[in-house]
Amino acid sequence: MIDPETLPYRPCAGFMLVNAEGLVFVGQRIDPTAHGYWQMPQGGIDKGEDIRAAALRELEEETGIGAHLVEVIAPASRPIAYDLPPELLGKVWKGKYRGQAQHWFLGRFLGEDADVNLEAHHPPEFNAWRWIDPGLLPEVIVPFKRAVYEAVLAEFRDLI
Repeated sequence: MIDPETLPYRPCAGFMLVNAEGLVFVGQRIDPTAHGYWQMPQGGIDKGEDIRAAALRELEEETGIGAHLVEVIAPASRPIAYDLPPELLGKVWKGKYRGQAQHWFLGRFLGEDADVNLEAHHPPEFNAWRWIDPGLLPEVIVPFKRAVYEAVLAEFRDLI
């Protein structure tokens, strides 16, 4: 059995994208471990990569929304970590990490819905997307990430 205390957190960047109405972009996960759940664009930070650049890269890869269509409003004040549930430990990310330490950014979407292209990333991360009320985030998110989304929402609530 793997002792999670011996593993590091995977460095990750995430992006909370809001539209003009103050709704948040979420994509429905394709992978079977999170089927039916939604999340905001997020992913690993490459070695030596700037955190903000990583967040914008992940946003573009997963949604097709380029940085020119986003006004970055603010970074979160700190990374927000989560641990994988025991059934995923040792299976995700080749077993190298216990979870993720996520660096979040808030940004305003300057484009139109037609600018969203889930096929921009191969293979795609999401099979559907929508704008939702920020207060609904914890209800639609993968259960083990809910505390992260509550913390992200608390960080950005007054800026949305």
